[in-house]
Amino acid sequence: MNTKNLVLMALLVGVGAALYVVIPGINGGMKPDFMLTMMFIGILLFPGIKEVFLLAITTGVISGLFSTFPAGFVPNIIDKLVTAFIFYVAVVLLRKFAQKIAVSAVLAGVGTIISGSVFLGSAILVVGAKIPFTALFITVVLPAVAINVVAFIIIYPIIINLVKRSKFNTALTHA
Repeated sequence: MNTKNLVLMALLVGVGAALYVVIPGINGGMKPDFMLTMMFIGILLFPGIKEVFLLAITTGVISGLFSTFPAGFVPNIIDKLVTAFIFYVAVVLLRKFAQKIAVSAVLAGVGTIISGSVFLGSAILVVGAKIPFTALFITVVLPAVAINVVAFIIIYPIIINLVKRSKFNTALTHA
């Protein structure tokens, strides 16, 4: 793994953490997970198994540390690992199209749905949280999908332009 690429991945995770901290919560303090958006961008830029694993673990741990959900640490790690690898498989399968903003935005939306579902499911199964899955899915996950897709549509082109001007070795330089 290239050190410059590791630095860019760390910056993406850091920006996601900063956005996560400053965005106010909805429905009792639950927040859209901008770390997830940045993880998706990282996977699009660096679609390799090692990079995906590293992004998933770091975003999972940091999301877990900042989670406002009671006992949300472990569900965040599970959610990010599962979501990252499903997103990665989708990116690999759609390799020719995944770099297009419309396709990648749809992937980010689907990824957010997967993430929210895995998070809520693991919170119920692993932590034993007594939460209403359907109600939280409708009131938290679906609004988070909309917010994450809009954020992705705004942030991804900016990062693409910055990366194209730099000497980073990303999927964009091989496209």
